[in-house]
Amino acid sequence: MNSRQSGAKWEKTAETFLLDHGLTLLERNFSSRFGEIDLVMQDDETIVFVEVKYRKLNRHGSAAEAVTFHKQKRISRTAGWYLARNPHRANQYCRFDVISIDRSDTHQRINWIENAFYSTIG
Repeated sequence: MNSRQSGAKWEKTAETFLLDHGLTLLERNFSSRFGEIDLVMQDDETIVFVEVKYRKLNRHGSAAEAVTFHKQKRISRTAGWYLARNPHRANQYCRFDVISIDRSDTHQRINWIENAFYSTIG
C-alpha cells in the first residue's frame, strides 16, 4: 500500500469515527492553492475542519504532534478559501479538530482533539 492509499484508509477511519459521533460529512479532501483539508464536517451549527494524522510508530512523537504551526497555517488559509467558496456557511462558527491515530503492536488508538488549534489568519 502506498502512502496515498494509506492516507485514504486512515481518513476513512476518521470519517467513520466522526459520523458515529454525530457529525455530518460536508466534503473530503478539500484543496486550494494553500493546501488541503482532509475532512470538512458539520457538528450541529459548527463547521469543523479536520486534519487526520496517522503514525505507525511514535519514535518521532505522536501523530497529533505532526500538526505543526506551519501545517496549522496552511489549514487555516485553506479553511478561509472554503468559506469564501461557500458563502452560505461564512457566518457559521468554525473550529479546527485533529484526529490522531497512533498504532501499537496490538491495537490502534483514535484521539479526537476538538478545538486543537485556532485560525492563524484574521
